[in-house]
Amino acid sequence: TFADIHASCHFDSSIFESFHATRCYIKYIPMWITSLQMFKRKDFSVKRRFSDFLGLYDRLLEKHSQNGFIVPPPPEKSLIGMTKVKVGKDDSSSAEFLERRRAALERYLQRIVKHPTLLQDPDVREFLEKDELPRAVSTQALSGAGLLRMVNKAADAVSKMTIKMNESDIWFEEKFQEIESEDQQLRKLHAVVETLVNHRKELAMNTAIVAKSTAMLGSSEDHTALSRALSQLAEVEDKIEQLYQDQANNDFFLFAELLSDYIRLLSAMRGVFDQRMKTWQRWQDAQTTLQKKREIEARLIWANKPDKLQQAKDEISEWESKVVQCEREFERISATIRREVARFEVSAHFDIRALVASMFC
Repeated sequence: TFADIHASCHFDSSIFESFHATRCYIKYIPMWITSLQMFKRKDFSVKRRFSDFLGLYDRLLEKHSQNGFIVPPPPEKSLIGMTKVKVGKDDSSSAEFLERRRAALERYLQRIVKHPTLLQDPDVREFLEKDELPRAVSTQALSGAGLLRMVNKAADAVSKMTIKMNESDIWFEEKFQEIESEDQQLRKLHAVVETLVNHRKELAMNTAIVAKSTAMLGSSEDHTALSRALSQLAEVEDKIEQLYQDQANNDFFLFAELLSDYIRLLSAMRGVFDQRMKTWQRWQDAQTTLQKKREIEARLIWANKPDKLQQAKDEISEWESKVVQCEREFERISATIRREVARFEVSAHFDIRALVASMFC
């Protein structure tokens, strides 16, 4: 089964240690453990740049999105976060950014290898097993804003259709409305969680100040009993500060980041729904062209021009085949999207259960 593969992602520590002095990028080490026969080894690791992850997404999206498969988006590019790391700004925000990206890449890889179709893709197999990859280019559009632009571009193309799609399948209409509603709700929830994380970080910082001040008072107090009480209070404040910090980290890395993942996944889902509408449009365009070809044939018969009639018949036959092909493509992408949505809902169910277990157990 496709559950027989586990992916994790770590920093290349040897490169990271010399990063500020000699490197302008960070390499990550995807590690794999699998019992699937398609792989040459049961466990292996490779070194990859962040652009390699984006390049993989770019190729998978080009090949599979048009067929209705939901390609999991990678984490967003962050110019500010990466700039802080490159200039050697060793503060908590840089460490947080690096850990945030590492964890997001790990979740991205897990979603790729758990997808039965994507795992079979030659580009995925190459990414997992090949020691060196050609340098990925043209990944600038794969930032968060770039992903939004791609979705908006597809939506604009749908809105410019010459024939508006009259949805005959109520399932697709209801699911699309659900996706739109869930996206809005998750974005609002994500904003609330980020506010909560910032609040807890401020609490941790202020509690640390109180702990330090209390400890200084205790060390300068002449009265032994009062000095001991102040020192004990300082220790309690230290523990409270650590508790606030742990809560902020849990809320951020477990909750806020998962919400970010699903906001990107919902954008990808909207993308495949738009692809379905574009496939339907091609079907309608083919039917329109076929109708015009038949009208041309009728005019030729009426005008008694047998020399051009055979060509018209051949064109009609060609477009009849295209109409049938387009109809099959529309039925195929519709069936694929149904399966993909079902997979998404099962995955979301397990992710939420795992989140609750990690936060409250």
